[in-house]
Amino acid sequence: MKDLPPLDQYKPEYLNADEWAFVMAACARLIPSDGNGPGAIECRVPVYIDRQLAGDFGKGTDWYMVGPYQPAAEPTLGFQSPLPPAEIYRQAIPAFDAWCKTTHGDAFAKLPAEKQDQALTSLQKGEAKLEPELRDFFSFLLANTKEGYFADPSHGGNYKMQAWVWIGFPGARGNFTEWVGRPNAKYPPGPVSLSGERA
Repeated sequence: MKDLPPLDQYKPEYLNADEWAFVMAACARLIPSDGNGPGAIECRVPVYIDRQLAGDFGKGTDWYMVGPYQPAAEPTLGFQSPLPPAEIYRQAIPAFDAWCKTTHGDAFAKLPAEKQDQALTSLQKGEAKLEPELRDFFSFLLANTKEGYFADPSHGGNYKMQAWVWIGFPGARGNFTEWVGRPNAKYPPGPVSLSGERA
């Protein structure tokens, strides 16, 4: 896989500048760099999210997107928005930034880390009121961040397989027969990506 440019030189395929700043800041708080392993920024999770939003996931290509919709229905009834995921991001980010300005004094990306954590918690709990058709925004953001952290690097995240190395995941190796029946034994070879790169 062709190596991606550094994050400060990456040109988003879908996200505009304000959306990119939000995704960078949100990912940095959802999987912070000051933990035991690499953070979302080191693993380039925002690149994964941008690419997903520019592709089939963002367009909802494989989803049933014909109504009826009841955005105010109970969350247990599942996805109820007429908007595909990319449009949910596009509408939810400025709405959430407006809520952050009113509640915390500035847009999310410009808040200090502890205020960002409070704002994300409010978003998760539904206290940061968004339009009903945007209610799945935090769920998408969290799921996409986790996906970008652990996905194969060909999708833009998990840069240099850092997350796989950290958790000891062997990657796309084709044969593990010699390790069957050896629970909890450390697997010595490092991860391999789908393209054959080795960590």
